[in-house]
Amino acid sequence: MKTINSKTVLFITGAFVSNSGWDEWKTYFESKGYTTVAPAWPHKEGLAKDLRENQPSPEIASIRLKHLVDHYSNIAKSLPEKPIVIGHSLGGLLTQILVNKGLAVAGIAIHSIAPKGVIPTQFSLYKSLWKAAGLFTNTKEAYLMSFSDWQYAFTNGMPLAEQQKSYYENTIPESKMLVREGLSDDALVDFAKPHVPLLFTSGDKDNCTPAGLNESNYKRYKRNGSVTDYKLFEGRNHFVLGQPTWREDADYILNWISNN
Repeated sequence: MKTINSKTVLFITGAFVSNSGWDEWKTYFESKGYTTVAPAWPHKEGLAKDLRENQPSPEIASIRLKHLVDHYSNIAKSLPEKPIVIGHSLGGLLTQILVNKGLAVAGIAIHSIAPKGVIPTQFSLYKSLWKAAGLFTNTKEAYLMSFSDWQYAFTNGMPLAEQQKSYYENTIPESKMLVREGLSDDALVDFAKPHVPLLFTSGDKDNCTPAGLNESNYKRYKRNGSVTDYKLFEGRNHFVLGQPTWREDADYILNWISNN
């Protein structure tokens, strides 16, 4: 029996980037009959270039994971029907949390940051994020990823012109304390709890959330009769939402939704 009976999609963006990264996804899902929303994080409304101009942005620096959980939980509850939640990176972690809280009819975690208890062993993740944690710096000032770090963490393997364009259009300041909170209890999920259908996707070129971490995250869920699936895509880096292959990923997700 089909269990995903909602036509409402809540897209959740990740850290370091504007929610405008979902624009093409929203249009595409709407062309398939879905109603979509992709709300910005608190203090992150507006264009990426304008948010960068407000750096060091104490408002963004104040964001914590709990704030985001409450923000997106309230949005999910306010929608006309329980949504399909699709999140990227830290938005993937938020997707897992909302599924765990019973606020979704399905969850798709794209290149997800892992919950507390899933220990990353991949060096590339630490290389991607250690500066963002802002150790020994003022945590009342937000962190802005440099272009060279963007190239490594998000757009590795892409032509220089595309890397530059994506940096200008997407990169925004981030809370240093938020980056550290993957180790906090706010990042916990109950892996044994029965849940609605949940799909994990990963990319073999992703330095920021490597495929091995996504697979470990997926494998932590207990096989208790709940639908839990995993898909590895070749050639995807962490900028997966904006790569030329994004529609292939979207089609896979749409097909998965249709079959669950």
